[in-house]
Amino acid sequence: MRAAVLREYGEPLRIEERDRPTAAPHGVVVEVEACGVCRSDWHAWRGHGEWADDDVPLGQVLGHEPAGRVVEVGDRVTEFAVGDDVAVPFCLGDGSCPRCLSGHGNRCENGYALGFEPAVPGAFAECVAVPHADYNVTHRPESVSARAAAALGCRFMTAFHALAHRAPLGAGDWVAVHGCGGVGLSAVQVASALGARVVAVDIRDDALDAAARMGAAETVNASETDAAAEVQKRVGGAHVSLDALGSAETCRASVESLRSGGTHVQLGLTTDAEAGEVRLPTDYMTRHELSFLGSRGMSPTSYDELFALIDAGEVDPGALVTRELSLDEVPERLAAMDDYGTSGVEVVTEF
Repeated sequence: MRAAVLREYGEPLRIEERDRPTAAPHGVVVEVEACGVCRSDWHAWRGHGEWADDDVPLGQVLGHEPAGRVVEVGDRVTEFAVGDDVAVPFCLGDGSCPRCLSGHGNRCENGYALGFEPAVPGAFAECVAVPHADYNVTHRPESVSARAAAALGCRFMTAFHALAHRAPLGAGDWVAVHGCGGVGLSAVQVASALGARVVAVDIRDDALDAAARMGAAETVNASETDAAAEVQKRVGGAHVSLDALGSAETCRASVESLRSGGTHVQLGLTTDAEAGEVRLPTDYMTRHELSFLGSRGMSPTSYDELFALIDAGEVDPGALVTRELSLDEVPERLAAMDDYGTSGVEVVTEF
C-alpha cells in the first residue's frame, strides 16, 4: 500500500510502498477514506518534542485523524465487522487500565498515540491498523461522513474535551480562543454549542472571518492591539481562555485575558522556540486565583457525546474543511504550515 513516511526531519515526507497491516487479535484494519492533516503532524515532521521525550522516530508513517471502513477484524473483536463505517481517535487506550475504565482513555497507562510511535503506524496510508478496537474504534453514524469524521479526529475532539470535560464552562460565559487554526475554530463551534460566548483572537483577518462564521461574537486582531487587554476591555475578561496554538505569546495572552477566578486551558504544543516551557505571570495568577489546565485529545468513550451534538445540528466539523488533498500533496501542505499557510482543516481523501 502507499504511505507517507517520515525519513528526515524537515525534509518532504516520502510516498512509499509499505506492507498492508494485519489485524491483531484485539484489533481491526481500517481502509482509510479520509485523514486530516494536523499541526501535530507538522510538529512531528519538524522533529519537535525531544524536550518532552515525545519526538517521533524516523521511519514513522504519520497521520492521526482517520475515518474509513473496517476491512479486517481480529478474532477477539466483538463490536465490529468487515464493512462497518468507523471513526478512529489518535489517543488509543488498552481498555483495561484504571484510567480507561474510569473514562480517561486519552491518559491510558499503556496507551498509544496513533501515527506518532512505531507500535501504531499512522493513517497517511491506504490502510491503518487499530489495536484494542472494541475500546478505541467507534461506529460512525450515517450523518457523519468520513470527511467530517477526519475533521473531528484530533482537533475537534480536543476542543470538545477541553470545554465539555476540563474547563468549568457555564452557559453565557465568555471564552477567549487564542489561535484560530483547526483546533481554535473547532473550539469556537464547540463553545457556542455549549451556550458560551466567544472572543476569537488571531493575527490573520481570514482566520478571524472564519471564526465569526463559526459563531464568534467578538474578534480581536492581535497584530493590531494587545490581545489580552482588548479582551479585558471588551468583555471584562474571559471566564475560560484557550491557547490553541502553543507559542509563548499566545499562552501568556490567554492567561492575561482571564477575569478573576478564570481558567486557562492549554491545547497547543510548543515549538523549538519554547522547547516546552513558557514564562508566566505567576504572581498575577495567584492574586486573581487563576487556574491553568492541560488538555489532550478525548477519551474514545466520549464519541457518543460529540456525535449527539452533530446529530442535533449544534456543531458541524465538516464546515471546517477548506481543502481536500491527495496523499501526494501531504508533504507540500505540511511545509506550508511553516508560515501558517493553511487555514481551517485540510483532509486527505485520495490515497
